This record gives sequence, C-alpha cells and structure tokens, in this order.
Amino acid sequence: MDNLNYTMLCDFYELTMGNGYFASGMHQKICYFDVFFRQVPDGGGFAIAAGLEQIIDYVQNLHFDRKDIEYLRSKGIFDEQFLRWLKYFRFTGDIWAVPEGTPIFPYEPILTVRAPAVEAQLMETFLLLQLNHQSLIATKANRVVRAAQGRPVMEFGSRRAQGGDGAMLGARASYIGGCVGTACTISDQLYGVPAGGTMAHSWVQMFPSELEAFKTYCRIYPNNAVLLVDTYNTLKSGVPNAIRAFKEELVPKGITNFAIRLDSGDISYLSKKARKMLDEAGLENCRISASNALDERLISDLLMQGACIDSFGVGERMITASSAPVFGGVYKLAAVEDQEGTIIPKIKISENTAKITNPHFKKVYRLFDRETGKALADQICVWDEEIDDSQPLTIFDPLAVWKTKKLTNFVARELLKPIFKDGKLVYQKPSLTEIRSYCASQVELLWDEVKRFQNPHNYYVDLSEKLWLVKRELLNSFRDE
Repeated sequence: MDNLNYTMLCDFYELTMGNGYFASGMHQKICYFDVFFRQVPDGGGFAIAAGLEQIIDYVQNLHFDRKDIEYLRSKGIFDEQFLRWLKYFRFTGDIWAVPEGTPIFPYEPILTVRAPAVEAQLMETFLLLQLNHQSLIATKANRVVRAAQGRPVMEFGSRRAQGGDGAMLGARASYIGGCVGTACTISDQLYGVPAGGTMAHSWVQMFPSELEAFKTYCRIYPNNAVLLVDTYNTLKSGVPNAIRAFKEELVPKGITNFAIRLDSGDISYLSKKARKMLDEAGLENCRISASNALDERLISDLLMQGACIDSFGVGERMITASSAPVFGGVYKLAAVEDQEGTIIPKIKISENTAKITNPHFKKVYRLFDRETGKALADQICVWDEEIDDSQPLTIFDPLAVWKTKKLTNFVARELLKPIFKDGKLVYQKPSLTEIRSYCASQVELLWDEVKRFQNPHNYYVDLSEKLWLVKRELLNSFRDE
C-alpha cells in the first residue's frame, strides 16, 4: 500500500477521456470544474467541509511512473503519444476551495478547478473521494457533538469503519467536527488526533475477579482510570467493585481523576443508579462515560431523560454515518476558455431539475449580520462580481422563490480561498487543531434554527442576478432547439 500512486486512483473513463482529448488536440483547453453537493445528510441544515489537506497532498504528487504507463499500454487502447506525454504529467492549474471546517450548503461550489482538460478531468475521482468521505463524517460528528451539549465525545469507530482509510481519515474528520479524540492510534500518529482509551471486557475477564481487574488497572494507570463496569452485572458488581477499587487504590493517594464506563443495557437508568451509588460513597467527582451504538438522536434522548452522563464514546454510527452514508458531492464542468481566454459558461440540463447545474466560473459570498455576527445567507456570483455591502441586497429562497430576505446591515466575505496557482501551492495549511477550532467558531455563527436536527430552517443560498441571467439564457437556448 505504501507504494501506491494515487494518481491511478481514478475512474477508468477519466483516462479514456484524457486520451480522447489528447487525440483531438483538446488536452490543453482550459476548463472549470465545480465540486458541490445537492442534499445535507440526515435532513440537516448544513454540512461541514473536510478533506482539503489530503487533496493538497494528492495534487502535489500527481504523476505517472513507468509501471503506471506500462499498465496503461497493456490495455491496448491508448495512443502511444499520449502515453509518452503522461511521463511528464504534472498539475499546472489553479484550485480554489473553502477551508476545512467551513459550514457548507447545497449547490454552492466548495472547490473549483481551473486547469487544462486532461488535468482537470483526471482529478475528479480522488477529489470527490476525499471531500465526500471526510465531509460526511465531519458533518455527522458535528451533529453528535452538538447533541452532547458540551460533554466530550470520543470517536470509537475504527473496527466498524469501511477499511483502513475509513478509520484513519474518519477519525480525522470526526476531530474536525468537534470530537475531542479517537480510539484509533494511527490517526494520532499520522494526523495528531488525540488517541485515548482504557479497557475492554476481556481485561476484566482475564482476572480471577472483577475487583482484582479493577484494582490492577488503577495501580497501573492511577491518573487515568476508567473502569468498564458492565462485564457481569453493572449495579450488583460492576459499580460496587469500581467504588471499592477507587477507594482502596486511588483516594488514599489523593487522586480524584477517575471514571466508570457503561457500554450496555438501559444507559439512562443505569447512569442514574450509578450516579446515586457513587455519590453515596462520597465519589461525587467520579465521572460516568457511556458508549454502545450511540448517535445524535440517542444522545439527545438520553439527556432529555436526565441521564447522568459526563462524556460519550461514539463508534459505528458516526464513523460510517450509518443513518445517511452517502454525501453525494459531484464534479461538474461549469465553463471553458476559448483561445482568447474568454470564459464560456457551460450547463448540464436534466429532466430532474435538481441535476441542472449552475454555469460559469463562480465565487461564493457569505453575508454576515454586522450587529450579531451571524451568517444570514450565501450568494453565488460570477467570478468578476463584487458585492457592495454598503447597499441593500435582496436574497431569494431557492426552495420557495416567492420568499425573499432583504439585507441592509451586513458584511460580505468570500468563501473560496486560492489553494493552487499555476500548479504551485499558495495556501498556508492550518494545523488540525486550528481547523477544529475554526469549525466550532463558524458553526457558532449559524442561527440555532439552522442547527436544529428536526426541520431545520432553510438557509438562503441564492444566485446573483447576473449569474441567474446567464443560467436563464443557456436554458432558453436549449429550449429553443
């Protein structure tokens, strides 16, 4: 796996199209492609962008080595001149993208590629792979973290993830979404996602008694003792033995940082009973952690029931986003340049109106209220437009065009940042901790109505008048045909 060239992680038709562009003399034609998505997972009000760092690494290493070219030659369908040209293949174009951790909404570009046709086409699969996967998991993690209402959430899903990359990058995306750490050790080693963990049921089973297992663990890890109390009987043996272990091994040493973990049964009921037992034993400081196939809805229900839980471990339902496991991002041609450098907008039309694309080379503005700082709406504009935030602006609701929002006291900020220029990286990559903090701060700028889990308020994402006229003209031109 270490020897894989991820340039070859592409759909085969990217290569057949590339060969076709080359044979047709179109391989240097400048194209504009947008990445966007059509629907927020789980019926949510927004998603979280993630995966840009892996895309940057991929773009910087785009190349075909000898064995790749020999493999393509063996297929017997590629032009020999094209294969020789691939020997010197590198990315020479431009990329703009929203920073990782940015709240994003359907149909707005979250990444745009401007590059010669073969380069732009070849990148489609890997760009979508990274953005779709990590944005999906970051979005799910953010929902789970918000449901926990300030209680720490650990990512516990490695063993249920779809493969190694699913576990490693899923942990990274979960951290961006707000998790405090992961059980996946290699994600800490590779990306700096704080790894942590305590014990499994097998630890308890390995000892002659539950009490001896607990006391041994407390002696070995006195400053981070979290005891799993449901191996045999949570209330009859698990909690009582944990209390005894804490009192005999840690309390005499002045140690108060310890916890129990519930991993099965009626978590709400057991947490309340356990809390009472701990408090009556004088261990009010002892925390209670819960795991066991949790997600944002179960966590919300537990807290609504008054469960006495201080932190959560969330695994399979977050690392796989099992309730909505496909993000649905797409990569669509938006424009080309002619020989004079004039940008010619392109549109894809479908009988399914949701699949009609927004044409042209575009930019996206996020509009913030000057008084509250809250995000009010986004507007998608043609690349050469500037929003004058000193003038009133009317935004239309794309789902109900008769609904409008008039903005008067706002500030406009561009979302898409330059990442590559002429093939050179021009973006200063933030640390993962900075991305996580940025994500939290940007989510905080959304109104609570947009953040609710059920029937969230529809956040306005509108086209500028100039862009709408371009789109209408293209639609009419095909209608006339």
